[in-house]
Amino acid sequence: MSDRPTTAVVLAAGAGRRLSPLTNRRPKPMVPVANKPLLEYVIEAASTAGVDEIVLVVGYERERIQTHFGDGDDWDVSIRYVTQEKRLGTAHAVSQAEPLVDGPFLVLNGDRIVEPSAVEDVREALADGDAAGAMAVTRSDRPRAYGVVTVRDGRVETIVEKPRQGADSEVINAGVYAFTPAVFDAIRDTRPSEEGEYELPDTVERLIDDGGVRAVRYDGGWHDVSYLWDLLAVTDDVLDRDGGAVEGTLAPGAGVDDRCVVASTASVGRGAVVGAGTTVGENARIESNATVERSVVFPDATVEAGAVVRDCIVGAGADVGANATVRGGTATVAVAGELYEGVRLGAVVGDDATVGGAAALSPGTVLGNDAVVGDGASVSGRIEDGVTVRRG
Repeated sequence: MSDRPTTAVVLAAGAGRRLSPLTNRRPKPMVPVANKPLLEYVIEAASTAGVDEIVLVVGYERERIQTHFGDGDDWDVSIRYVTQEKRLGTAHAVSQAEPLVDGPFLVLNGDRIVEPSAVEDVREALADGDAAGAMAVTRSDRPRAYGVVTVRDGRVETIVEKPRQGADSEVINAGVYAFTPAVFDAIRDTRPSEEGEYELPDTVERLIDDGGVRAVRYDGGWHDVSYLWDLLAVTDDVLDRDGGAVEGTLAPGAGVDDRCVVASTASVGRGAVVGAGTTVGENARIESNATVERSVVFPDATVEAGAVVRDCIVGAGADVGANATVRGGTATVAVAGELYEGVRLGAVVGDDATVGGAAALSPGTVLGNDAVVGDGASVSGRIEDGVTVRRG
């Protein structure tokens, strides 16, 4: 058997709680970027890089993933599935694939968009050396949000996942690995975190002392959707890279920027404006004289006549009422008890939520699934699933 791995284990079992409410009904890897699930970009990159077999580790809402990707024929790969019944960390997720792996293999995060070159280079680095593993590393302007890596003589020297103190390096773990089967013994020797989870960076630390891990510098595109506002930024970046595709029904006088994606079954009404950086999903409607800029409109959603929506995520089946306003801009947003200042997020309107006519959502507002904002009401902050807010 060749030492060049052509099997990739793709980790797609997580729930992505920081993306709530978008992930309350769908797994994080199925959140759409430019009308394609995040996971689809990962599988496309692997296929283009010469991977012919993918083992998808699924868990939370796994039926959505399996229904969409099936046996992988549409992506010229063979896909098999294993289930991580309990979310016990990324190393534990990899271990679930052991019965389906024979020889060296790749590991990819199912929620990070990378170019095929990252996959190719990591694969070759493992095949060309004597290390127990290889790992792509890249630079980030917010390294503390990821695994911070120090490199010496082409090898990973240390890796610290989301350090609480200042980062020692701007170099981070890019989430693309190649391993020999020795990694499974290292996983069994990995100690759990305080939360009882077994994490792949901790396993990598063990491999550093047992055969070493090669560091593969990667300078290409790298996109991670960890927070709600990341979805808008990553969509913008992907449209910059790939360009737009406007296929829906456009009424006379509708204006749609070239750097947009409008699904074939979507519609844009007379006099409506769809600005750059916007995607409009299947069966979604942008009604007459509405303005939608730098926003992600999920399938079956409606932005009614005269509404103004900027820097906004409109969930599946949601309705933004006539003349409602999401003015966009920067805000301070609370996520899991932490405050994030200066993030560009107009609002999030959860799946099947309703924003009444002439209502106004302040920057940073997050409406849960099935939430209702009454006509003329002004709302800010986080509104939980199913809650109704009335004017006055």
